[in-house]
Amino acid sequence: MSSEEFEKMHEAFGSVLEELKCQCDRVSNCSGEQKKRFIREIDEKVDEANEVLDGMEKELRKAPLSFRSQMNTKIRSYRKDVSKLQQDVRSNDIGHGFRSDVKYTEYSAENEQSNYLGAQRALLLQGTDSLNRATQSIDRSHRIAAETDQIGSDIIEELGGQREQLERSKDRLINTGENLSRSRKILRSMSRRVMTNKLLLAVIILLEVVILAAVVYIKFFSKQH
Repeated sequence: MSSEEFEKMHEAFGSVLEELKCQCDRVSNCSGEQKKRFIREIDEKVDEANEVLDGMEKELRKAPLSFRSQMNTKIRSYRKDVSKLQQDVRSNDIGHGFRSDVKYTEYSAENEQSNYLGAQRALLLQGTDSLNRATQSIDRSHRIAAETDQIGSDIIEELGGQREQLERSKDRLINTGENLSRSRKILRSMSRRVMTNKLLLAVIILLEVVILAAVVYIKFFSKQH
């Protein structure tokens, strides 16, 4: 919606309505042909005002719902004001006779029916726009729900893969712990064997030293006695 265009139409309607009011005030002081001419000009101004109001209604179809509802109410009020001005002029126009009154009555009925149909059309357009926006909102919600569901499935799959990796890592740690326990046992066993071998070697060396000392003693010192 072009707010500038709507404002221009609104100002144009205000000008037409002021001119219409002035002509309605002037026609009460006229008579004869001059009065007929004023009445024709008033009818033309009424048509012009209704055309401007129709243009405003077209512009409002593109407006937000809250603003559109408010301005549609004003437009209906404007139409009633225009119709009332025309009705007042016609009711005071005695010189036109019964035929003119009948023609005006038919015109007023048609005008009221046109206003009613216009209001109903505007309400129908508002309802259609609201339904379209609700449908679009539901479609967006469905798309978001589907995307969320897909993201959730991907996350679950990823977590499942990470769980398997953690379980495999846990099994490897358990195996590593068992291997380390076996390695510690083997190292302790080897350490005990090394200590035992050292003790045996020390005993053997000690025995050899004792034997050597005994041999030397027997060989050298026992003969001197």
